[in-house]
Amino acid sequence: MFIARSLSSIGDYCMFLWRSFTVPDKWREFFKRYLNEIYKLGIDSIPLIIIVSLFIGALCTILIKLNINNPLLPRYAVGLTTREIILLEFSSSILCLILSGKIGSNIASEIGTMRVTEQIDALDIMGVNSANFLVLPKVLGLITILPFLVVICMATSLFGGYIICVFTGVIDVDTYIYGIQTMFIEWYVWFALIKSLFFAFIISTISAYFGYTVEGGSVEVGKASTNAVVLSNIMILVTDVILTKLLLV
Repeated sequence: MFIARSLSSIGDYCMFLWRSFTVPDKWREFFKRYLNEIYKLGIDSIPLIIIVSLFIGALCTILIKLNINNPLLPRYAVGLTTREIILLEFSSSILCLILSGKIGSNIASEIGTMRVTEQIDALDIMGVNSANFLVLPKVLGLITILPFLVVICMATSLFGGYIICVFTGVIDVDTYIYGIQTMFIEWYVWFALIKSLFFAFIISTISAYFGYTVEGGSVEVGKASTNAVVLSNIMILVTDVILTKLLLV
């Protein structure tokens, strides 16, 4: 029963994507909604990203310093290790896990509310492809803006480590800066950006699907939002493992 239900959901999801990724009927309206989604899903998330990144960068620096006490290791290893953690995992995977709670629930609840209030049915009656009209701007908007949010996260996290070095002296500032510059591998930045594109697609499409297919009232909309966030997080972790194996190992 569970397998049959899962396969049915996957089929419905694929058909939902097929309806969503079609040529918009009105390009002017599409670009208007597209720019609005970039602002709503991406720009509005910048304050959260900055706050979280500053503290994570500072915590990484402190904890790595506390756990690297081997005299055989160079002092700049703290900055180097902090940089690698931020570039490889935090700026993309962990950040998207955090954003899925904010962005994913927003998308699912917005579309779900439109479904239970019969606004989507009204669009369908008027001959509008409601899946394309509502979902495509959100998906493309998030795919467009998320790599920029990842870059902001990288810079802010490293700056957070710098600030903690300045105010606490956990390591010398010059040593930290030298560490984050040492043996820099440019591909790690591209790796994080590539992952962010996949994660943006996962968050936006799964959340939109749960909102679009919700049935019932406000309680079901809340459950759909929760389920969307949970499944998005699971798929982000699975995709992270696969991409790491394909692109790094």
